Amino acid sequence: MNAPMKMTDRQIHDGLLTIDSHIDIPWPPGPSPFEDGPRRVDLPKMRRGGIGAGCFAAYIPQGKRDAAGFAAAHDRAVAMLRAIRGMGETAAGAIPAQLATTVAEIEAARLAGGPAVIPVVENGHAIGETLDHLDEFRALGARYMTLTHNGHNALADSSVPRKDLGDEPTLHGGLSDLGRAAIGRMNCLGMMVDVSHTSKAAMLQAIEVSSTPVVATHSSIRALCDHPRNLDDEQLDALAASGGVVQVTLVSFFLRAGKKETEVTLADFIDHIDYAVQRMGIAHVGIGSDFDGGGGVVGWRDAGESANVTAELLRRGYDRPAIAALWGGNFLRLLRLAEETAA
Repeated sequence: MNAPMKMTDRQIHDGLLTIDSHIDIPWPPGPSPFEDGPRRVDLPKMRRGGIGAGCFAAYIPQGKRDAAGFAAAHDRAVAMLRAIRGMGETAAGAIPAQLATTVAEIEAARLAGGPAVIPVVENGHAIGETLDHLDEFRALGARYMTLTHNGHNALADSSVPRKDLGDEPTLHGGLSDLGRAAIGRMNCLGMMVDVSHTSKAAMLQAIEVSSTPVVATHSSIRALCDHPRNLDDEQLDALAASGGVVQVTLVSFFLRAGKKETEVTLADFIDHIDYAVQRMGIAHVGIGSDFDGGGGVVGWRDAGESANVTAELLRRGYDRPAIAALWGGNFLRLLRLAEETAA
């Protein structure tokens, strides 16, 4: 009797439902996502790299906290969410993709063989001081919102205050009253609460306020790289204790202090995953590249090279169930919990 054939690294990778939890898009609109072009992530690269789903962010840079600033942020968010929805519509002759705003739709897209496009919002500045904007964003498909970016907003303090915008080290001491209300509204809408970019105080308070586990969709490990955007051990422990997840990100200077993309490797990225897994347990760690927003290292420069991640995880001794959890299972669990809470 012949022995069963051993699966190759690529076969194992292709058998996974892989989800990249944070990808930026060019804005104003740039190269087509339907063509294999200069973007780090486009639909052909997702197919080539075996990426089953990507969270594409309507990124809103922090601006002034006034009526004009709020209006501009909201308008940009709506326009970007509509553009992201358009990525999930198959153009003539293009590689098929599917807009996916629920767990069921993500799973259906995988069965259909096309990458899933999941809309999200980066920076709560997009809602200004109007909670109803959250309902509008959810109606456009948004499945999570990052509470802040660089610079404090009306909802919460940022881990990186903006002196050019007049920021002091703190504005609210963590979350504002509006920020707490926004989290409650997001819970009701089935939107996950993303704590990447927030201050430590805001992040820990969000864990307490949210009725569903929060997620850091693109953050790395402060014990390995001392950057204010990274999460320290206390934050990792709080995430794990609450059932949350840190999606380790690929930005070179969050992985190795002071190093450029050409000096940081895929092995450095996996070192951060190893640390988080050892500290928190496999159920609380995932992957969020931040491609087209700064992410990229030697060995994983774009979505087309994503199978290299699985190969390195296998080389380090992770088995298939563990890799499946890291590559999307843990993130999908939180997404499902958010849907159940809303229901």
